[in-house]
Parts: sequence; structure tokens; C-alpha cells
Amino acid sequence: MLRNLKLGIAAAVVAATVGTASAETIDATYVAGHPPVFRWVRLVGEVFIPTINKELEGSGHTINWSEQYGGALAKVGDELEAVEEGLAEMGGISSLFDPAKLPLQNVSYFTPFVSSDPSLVIETLDGLHADPRMRATWEENGLEYIGGPVAIDDYLLMTNFPVNSLDDLNGKKIGAPGPAVNWLEGTGAVGVSGNLTTYYNEVKTGVYDGIIVFASAALPGKLHEVAPYITKVGFGAQYAGGIAANKDWFDGLPEVVQQALKVGADAYKAAYLEDLDKAVSVAFAKMQEQGATVIEVDDEFRSRWASGMDNVAQTWAQQVDGAGKPGTEILKAYMDAIRAAGGTPVRDWDRE
Repeated sequence: MLRNLKLGIAAAVVAATVGTASAETIDATYVAGHPPVFRWVRLVGEVFIPTINKELEGSGHTINWSEQYGGALAKVGDELEAVEEGLAEMGGISSLFDPAKLPLQNVSYFTPFVSSDPSLVIETLDGLHADPRMRATWEENGLEYIGGPVAIDDYLLMTNFPVNSLDDLNGKKIGAPGPAVNWLEGTGAVGVSGNLTTYYNEVKTGVYDGIIVFASAALPGKLHEVAPYITKVGFGAQYAGGIAANKDWFDGLPEVVQQALKVGADAYKAAYLEDLDKAVSVAFAKMQEQGATVIEVDDEFRSRWASGMDNVAQTWAQQVDGAGKPGTEILKAYMDAIRAAGGTPVRDWDRE
């Protein structure tokens, strides 16, 4: 018995020694162009990273995090290149600002007026990433798609003038993010590409007369101070990107660490959607309390806007097809999934 006890102790010592020898501290820099005042950045530190750290407890692996936000390492739209080039190991990649490099991920931005439900849109697009062709667009840029999709609540129009009809937009300069500039076709407005970090000053100084934005970001960005007329057009919720890692770095990680990143991304998505749902109603209430005027257009207004546009989705799909990627197939898959889940698009972009 004593001999067996000694053998057991020796085995335990060897196991502990091996575990210590294989223990590893991994350096990881996470980059985001936006500051943490915005949910998609704030929840990285509040949920994504803590979840990963907890998952790795007892594994012998730890991550030494460096969080680089608000343009400290990369500006909005430059996160993809920062991660691709290895300046950061991971980042929140804004696919809407990289439509050329991540064309398939932008399908929702070329299909406005489809669904105002962020959960429906985000689960649909995240689910489409089961298609290897969707993941391939990340891999072509040296990235591994981790998950944690960023859901954008229903886009609306905020202006420094009242909008009572589409005619009121004629000749007005409206700032919009990336592909959303296309939503202004047929309205007579002049679309200008922009982003949340510059909207406030551009409206304040007269560069824009208004912006296409979403309530949950408009409040923290104080955009209602310079564009107090809020028109709920119903452009729709959107998929704006997700968390990705440098692929070479990711492929070199132990499997347990790779899995922990995925678990962290799932927790981030759940927390994001829950937080977003609460934030939207609060945002509208507070902006109104602070002097904003909120108007929701009727179905006729919405239908007139949507039907007056060129079919930007078909044009987009054909361009993507021409680049050797399945634009038409992904457009159909997206629209079919939305309809199957109970969504009621104002316009069936894939059928016209």
C-alpha cells in the first residue's frame, strides 16, 4: 500500500510538473476604432474578455490583454488591416466600412426596409457564416471569424429640419455609413459617406443637413443636439461586422484557447442583444426629454421610398458575382431566411 501511495504521489508530481511546463501566457491586443462609449466596444471589456478568462481557468493558459480603443491603434474602418497585418491579434471588424474586402457580409446594407428586428437580422447573418463561402471572405484577408456579430438597431433619419414628405429631402446633404449611402437614391438628397465619430461636428458645422443613424448610438453620440428631428423611416436593422482574429495567430493557438474565444463571442452576442433591446427605448425617451421631435412615417411613405430606389441589392449581387463570389446566392439565402423566420420585407429585393 505504501509503495502504491508513493507511486501515486510521484505521478501527481509529474503531472503537475508537465502542466506547469505547458502553461502559457498569450499576449493579445484587441483593437476597435470606436471608443467604449459605444456598446460594441464597451461589451468587449465587460463580457467578451472576462468570459474567455473564465473559460481558461485551470487550462494552464492565460491571456495578457491589451485593449486599444477609440483610434489608439486604428481608426474606424482600419481595424481589418490592423488585425490582418498583425498590429493586433483581434479586433471588432466593421464590415460595413470594408464592402470591397467583405462584400458578402454587407448583404443587409444593400437590402434596406427588410426587418427592423436586430435579433432576426443578426441571427440570420451569423447563421449564414456556416456557409464556407461566407467564412472564406474573412480568410482571404488573413482573418478568422470568431463571431460576436454586431447588431445595429433600426436605422432612422436625423435632421436639422423637419421631414414631412420625401420632397423635403431634395438637395439636402445627408451623411450615411458606407453602403447606406445607397438608401438615399431616388429621394433627391445628396448622400455623403461618414461615420459616428464625425457626425456631430459635421452636422453642427453645416457639412451635413442630416444623418442616417440608429437610436442606440445617437443618444451617447448626442446627435439629437444638432439634428433634433428624428424620423423613424424603418430602414431596418443591420449586421455591421463581428469579432475576428489574425488567422495565423489563431491557427497557432491551443485548441482550448480557440474554443474559449468562440465561447466568449457567443456570450458577447447574447449580452449585446439584451443590452441593445433595453437601450433603444431608453434612447428615444431621453432624446425626446432633451428636446428632440420623433415622427414615425406611415407604410405609404416607407413603401414610396423603397419602391422609388433602384434595386441596389440586385446591382450589388451582380457586381459581387462578377468578382467571383456568390452575391446572388447569398442575397437569396438571406432574404429567404428572413421571410422563413416571419420577416415581412417592404420590398423583395431578390425577386425583382
